[in-house]
Amino acid sequence: MKYEPHKYQVFATDYVLNHKACALFLDLGLGKSVITLTALTKLFERREIQKVLIIAPLRVARSTWPMEILKWDHTRPLSYSVAVGKEKERIKAIDMGSDVTIINRENVDWLTGYFGTREWPYDCVVVDELSSFKNHKSKRYKAIMSVRPFIKRIIGLTGTPASNGLEDLWAQIKILDFGQRLGRFITQYRDRYFVPEELNPATGVVYKRAPRPGAKDMIFQKISDITVSMSAVENLDMPEVVYSDYPVFLLGERALYDQLKRELAVILNNEPLTAANAAVLSNKLRQMADGVVYLDDGEVRHIHTRKLDALEDLIESANGNSVLIAYSFRHELEEIKERFPVARMIDKDRDISDWNKGEISIGLLHPASVGYGVNLQAGGHILIWYGLTWSLEEYQQTVGRLWRQGQKHPVSVVHLMAKDTIDERIREVLKKKDRTQNDLLNAVKAEIIS
Repeated sequence: MKYEPHKYQVFATDYVLNHKACALFLDLGLGKSVITLTALTKLFERREIQKVLIIAPLRVARSTWPMEILKWDHTRPLSYSVAVGKEKERIKAIDMGSDVTIINRENVDWLTGYFGTREWPYDCVVVDELSSFKNHKSKRYKAIMSVRPFIKRIIGLTGTPASNGLEDLWAQIKILDFGQRLGRFITQYRDRYFVPEELNPATGVVYKRAPRPGAKDMIFQKISDITVSMSAVENLDMPEVVYSDYPVFLLGERALYDQLKRELAVILNNEPLTAANAAVLSNKLRQMADGVVYLDDGEVRHIHTRKLDALEDLIESANGNSVLIAYSFRHELEEIKERFPVARMIDKDRDISDWNKGEISIGLLHPASVGYGVNLQAGGHILIWYGLTWSLEEYQQTVGRLWRQGQKHPVSVVHLMAKDTIDERIREVLKKKDRTQNDLLNAVKAEIIS
């Protein structure tokens, strides 16, 4: 296929060419893969790079990047190998000496260990979903930093750089600039830009921090010279996306929910259900809001079918249009499949193909397993959240499977919300995180000259 780039894609490619270290905060559907591959092709032509390593989520590494390379006329000459799977297969792929080696992020630590004291061969590295390296204590982060001095060019790609707040930015930016802009140490970054918001008075351990007055603008200014942001809405003829909440009302089961929230324990049919801490309580309350909980002994206890009944109403009101349902817990999946036998998981390449051909009327997916690199816009335009995720990144990635370039219909995103439960709290947290992230994206937004 001949590549005929949009103006914003030309801008983004030139930005990569003109920055030896940069991050593209590209909205979902803007074509970050072809933008990056176009830049890499030109860098190879100029002999500015010799070997490229692309680090990506597993499914994206295995399928998306290879397909993108083969899709376009100007990138097809690039040789590539995919280093995923068993160790023997990974070694074989690496030893091929291809222009581009693609590896899943879980194996970055293995890769750096494989080369050990030998010369690191990749003078250019692309980190797809840079936000997955936000934890400076993780093995993958430490691994990439151990070879960072040998990398001449590095490109970070993500649409969700600050999905959990501005603290996430420090590690991502340090991968690019060794700490020049936000500080070499996380403690310096936190002390300069944040104040404790929640802490244990006995131990002094800080659980949550809030930005100091003016900190957001300072952070955005610090990184503005190596980051660029683009919005799909502003750069593509994107369809409308409509978000709505569908209320679900608990009745007799409300007393059980309130008791668990208040006392951290409740008895269900003579079986105990307890919550040892806030995290456990959060999950148990989410389960009760959805209708089924796991007891202390691992047994499943059914509480109500309010959400299932509401889901049935929504599917009926879809008037024959395919519906995609996002769930959180295994028991939700089982309940939905029992109520709707035609429902089918979307987790394999065949499922994705069948969905996009319109052969699946009810699709089921878990945000953590199918968020990246999956295009579902051809098969439907209705997404129902049966159980919300706390992760803004997973939320936005899941919505972006339908709301992306090529979608021909307005996209409807519906949240099943049990009234006066933790569902509403999760929804508010996601909105707050989205505001923080949008502040960042707007601050580094690309000024594309007409």
